[in-house]
Amino acid sequence: MSGLESLYQELILDHSKNPHGRGLAGEADAPGSADSHQHNPICGDDITLRARVEGDVIRDVTWEGSGCSISQASASMVSDLVAGMPRAEASVLIDGFREALRSRGKIELDVDEFGDAAALSGVSKFTARVKCAMLAWVALEDALARA
Repeated sequence: MSGLESLYQELILDHSKNPHGRGLAGEADAPGSADSHQHNPICGDDITLRARVEGDVIRDVTWEGSGCSISQASASMVSDLVAGMPRAEASVLIDGFREALRSRGKIELDVDEFGDAAALSGVSKFTARVKCAMLAWVALEDALARA
């Protein structure tokens, strides 16, 4: 394992053990808030994500869930990444994340654009784990469509 892969593995484990954004904040029916519940039947990952949008800006993303370290770390990473971001920019990131994770290792996520979530690039080489990493991003996409 290269030094970078080892660093990325540690980052994923850290986000899994010390998740950011965990704990649903606010009320689901508050103006500009929307929840999305997603479940991965293949491995049992489960997440409920709440996005709070004011105007066209994502104010915060909080979540509750259970599952593997990849799904939990991904939820933590995406909640950090999109807070304060315009909705349109977040949609572009979701599309880019999806494209990279479906690339089977051909597309690396840029750390300047994806922050800690770039550590999930290696997941794309393991097709059984792609859904784990995508779960929170799919939940965010759905919640933004509802907000």
